[in-house]
Amino acid sequence: MVGIVIVSHSHLIAEGAAELAREMGGPDVPLETAGGLDLPDHPIGTDAVLVMAAIERAWSDDGVLVLMDLGSAVLSAEMALDLLGDERREHVLLCEAPLVEGAVAAAVTSKLGSPLEAVAAEARGGLAGKIAHLGVAEAAPAVAPADPSANGPAERIELEVANEHGLHARPAARFVQTASGFDATVSVRDLTNGRGPVDARSLNAIATLGAVRGHRIEVEAAGPEAAAAIGALAALAARAFDDLPEETAPAPIPAAPVDGALRGLGASPGIAIGPARRFHVTEPPIPAETDTDPADEAARLDRALASVRAEIAGQRDRVGALAGAARAEIFDAHLLFLQDDALLVPARRAIEEGASAARAWDEAVRATAAAWTGLDDAYLRERVEDLRSVGAQVLASILGVPIPRPTLSGPGILVARDLTPADTAELDPDLALGVAVARGGPTAHAAVIARAMGIPAVVGVGESLETVEEGTPVALDGEAGLVFLRPSETELTRLKAEQRTRHEALVRARESAAAPARTTDGVTIEVAANIGTPDDAKAAAAAGADGVGLFRTEFLFMGRDSMPSEEEQEEAYAAAADALDGRPLLIRTLDAGADKPLPYLHQPPEDNPFLGVRGVRLGLAQPEVLGSQLRAVLRAARDRRIRVMFPMVATLDELRRALDVLEGARAAVGSDAPVEVGIMIEVPAAALTAAALAPHVAFFSIGTNDLTQYTLAADRGNELLAPIADPLHPAVLRLIQATVAGARAHGCWVGVCGEIAGDPGATPLLLGLGVTELSMSAPSIATVKEAVRAVDMGEARDLAERALGCATAPDVHALLGAR
Repeated sequence: MVGIVIVSHSHLIAEGAAELAREMGGPDVPLETAGGLDLPDHPIGTDAVLVMAAIERAWSDDGVLVLMDLGSAVLSAEMALDLLGDERREHVLLCEAPLVEGAVAAAVTSKLGSPLEAVAAEARGGLAGKIAHLGVAEAAPAVAPADPSANGPAERIELEVANEHGLHARPAARFVQTASGFDATVSVRDLTNGRGPVDARSLNAIATLGAVRGHRIEVEAAGPEAAAAIGALAALAARAFDDLPEETAPAPIPAAPVDGALRGLGASPGIAIGPARRFHVTEPPIPAETDTDPADEAARLDRALASVRAEIAGQRDRVGALAGAARAEIFDAHLLFLQDDALLVPARRAIEEGASAARAWDEAVRATAAAWTGLDDAYLRERVEDLRSVGAQVLASILGVPIPRPTLSGPGILVARDLTPADTAELDPDLALGVAVARGGPTAHAAVIARAMGIPAVVGVGESLETVEEGTPVALDGEAGLVFLRPSETELTRLKAEQRTRHEALVRARESAAAPARTTDGVTIEVAANIGTPDDAKAAAAAGADGVGLFRTEFLFMGRDSMPSEEEQEEAYAAAADALDGRPLLIRTLDAGADKPLPYLHQPPEDNPFLGVRGVRLGLAQPEVLGSQLRAVLRAARDRRIRVMFPMVATLDELRRALDVLEGARAAVGSDAPVEVGIMIEVPAAALTAAALAPHVAFFSIGTNDLTQYTLAADRGNELLAPIADPLHPAVLRLIQATVAGARAHGCWVGVCGEIAGDPGATPLLLGLGVTELSMSAPSIATVKEAVRAVDMGEARDLAERALGCATAPDVHALLGAR
């Protein structure tokens, strides 16, 4: 097979393109990258020596194809050829093909055993499918179909394209690989739109068909194995081209009407009423054209692209550190817009013809957006807003004005298909009276942020929500998980009355929020806050928190290029503790990993980062990071009430090693501060061995969000699994019970810091299971304290026994609802 080398100024872009190409062509294709410079963090640039080494690693007697992004990447590749010996140099071809599309096409063609020239031809035609789809220009197939008659009688079959997004890259690659596995000449035409025939051995040619869901295609084959080829392709089509659910956009949870409302999942309690609002990005005005210098305007565009590229990369890193790599992937797609020839070629052409950079870029974005808007494919139409958002960022950078952010036109209910954590964090509670989202689950990070901001929210409402127009009257109940579209006067009257009742109850609760939370029979429960910054500690104290039960320290480490110093960490921990005025501050050590990557920790990518080197495992793998944090904690604790806990502990060995690092930190700073030490219970193994772990710690804090997803094998961020990932599932409740039983034998107290801790409906159940501390978003503190004051411990224990006897989570919910 022909070897492939991807050369890019960006290490991340090179690796991302290679990952996509390997997925299409398979792991056997010899494919290597040379991205960035050979320095820590791989700064932007290219290096001829790295390119030469990549060529050597990808070497094949069939030849090596080198793809480059721009500028000095081409020069570095040419220098790398000079460094090679004469015998090898003539087997290396530098190719002008587009980087990402060319790599995908080349990998698929190389896998087929095609010669170097054919692989290069397919790479050069990598944009053909996109051009045809967008209608930018008439696209000819990259490889003309062979004449079937030259290979004997032909076999034909009509097939239906039934998968979600038609013959896009991955199913097209499978089609090509299947057709190429037989001694036959195979061509295909789209009978629905009239395109073709094209050669079925060409990925680009298949892409130019524009075959989407519902289209009929005709496959024609001739040759010794024509019948077998037809049969194999028919079987592939019957399997929807093996397009698995995770390879297409997840289907929204169907919305079931409930008394005229749409049923979703309650994500943040409260009732909100107002007109539907959608995010809008205000585009900056473009000045009138004046005499322009094409060279200056081209340079202005390049500077803007570079600036926005850095901005988007920073957003990706910040969101990745907060919410995981999967939720940051949208920013990788945004980065690809900045190197897309469908935008850059017409923009640069317009500049050469005398347009300003702003005008040229704006018109290129508008033309592409218009082409996408007119497509029948809803999946591609959805990307228009992404394109417009990135386009507005670049335009603002060209004009030297602030980058526009998504805003609401006025107060109302934000209605959205989905929300990233970054979107949610930018919400103004004075405008976003409530949030209704078609997708997502109640433990997704956007939902968690909405709760922290006290904004009523319903998620997982389904596709019906996506057609709601701006201004439509909407009401939602974030506790019941209901969204009412155009509610009747009767329904509005009922909801407003309920809203007043809840508001009055909240006012009463807030009046006594600072008082201790004691059950009717005198048991005191500590009700604490989850925070992410020292400023959050001030808000927690103001909300009546008895302390902080979870200080997520990731905020100190994310969105930067290097580790925070011990002094910086100590200052932050001390500030948070001081804001609590003597109440306890529980600091969780850094909970990062490949799911929440930090660029300066140099972690290799993992196939399953949620089961990888994260939490305490990362701290033990990089003890200088954990040791530095623990020294800062101990210094801050000298005259303050501070607790510390380790996340993601699964085994006694991990706990012992973490305690060794803590003792080393004590010795280093000479501290004898009485710091309580505990661990998070997030892994079923830790819950089941709590009795063995308890002698070594003072407390356990149960992270029910992760404990639930690990117990039920249901990703907390996957909206399709939101009904399964329920912390009130009996299996999760039994693990909480096991934790309490193991802790009680050794005098440990047990808290809960997962989102269920902030649900007042679950308060009696958690107390009945033996939990004595609850930690939550600050807005929930007052209502949970009121819920504690209504609990009789004897009745709570009886409730817990009945819940543990339930078979399903809905049974538990029904039990709590009946109570």
